[in-house]
Amino acid sequence: MTHRFAAFKHAEDRIPIACILAFSALDLALYFSVSNPYVLGIYFYLMIIPKSQICAWNHHHQHAPTFRQTGLNRILEFFYALHTGVTTNLWVLHHVYGHHQNFLDQTKDESRWLRKDGSRMGELEYSLNVTATAYYRGYLVGKQHPKEQRDFLLFSAITSVVLAAMLWYKPLAALLLFVIPMFMGLFLTAWATFEHHAGLNTNDQFEASNNNLNKWYNVFTGNLGYHTAHHYNGGLHWSKLPKLHERIADKIPAHLIKTNWV
Repeated sequence: MTHRFAAFKHAEDRIPIACILAFSALDLALYFSVSNPYVLGIYFYLMIIPKSQICAWNHHHQHAPTFRQTGLNRILEFFYALHTGVTTNLWVLHHVYGHHQNFLDQTKDESRWLRKDGSRMGELEYSLNVTATAYYRGYLVGKQHPKEQRDFLLFSAITSVVLAAMLWYKPLAALLLFVIPMFMGLFLTAWATFEHHAGLNTNDQFEASNNNLNKWYNVFTGNLGYHTAHHYNGGLHWSKLPKLHERIADKIPAHLIKTNWV
């Protein structure tokens, strides 16, 4: 790695992070310069799909932090929060220490898709359930990880204070550029995860995840389609998942692998 990109743990992150921060810069520029509700509303709708992809990169970052310096990671997490509604360490607690440890047990899984009576949730029910409980379940997991929970609470509070100030200064712009997209981002994150495991009630980790090998799906989500490999080694950088998938592909049932986007 050259000195130029020494701040990054992996040079592969520099392009997606540049794109994400460009969205953040555009949001802030519009916040301070535009008050027309129609312009802000059109921008909000145009950005729903592009910004929904940011959720996957925030997920990757909370598995394997992007920068070598903690301070840079915290700054990045603030901007991730404004896009996705997921603050510092929420997914570390809810997803890394929670879901990844419990995804084979639907009585414990923080992203569980089974109801208490053992029946399968629908996609909308699951998405709303995970969205509504994400912060509470993350907090509960944090009781076993006090350092991560402390940073989660601290930086969630900081994000809330900044949002409150933005709402006070320019309410409509703050709602359309940050607050509503944050709620939508959290919902879309939950919605996107339904297909990863729903219906796969098994004790075998190689049979517990659906995989999507479509090239463009993985370009925009950072190889999230290699989901069995991701659960096999959750701390592995996203750029290395295709090679890990090749190593374990013979253990994954063929019906759990697809190549089309949807």
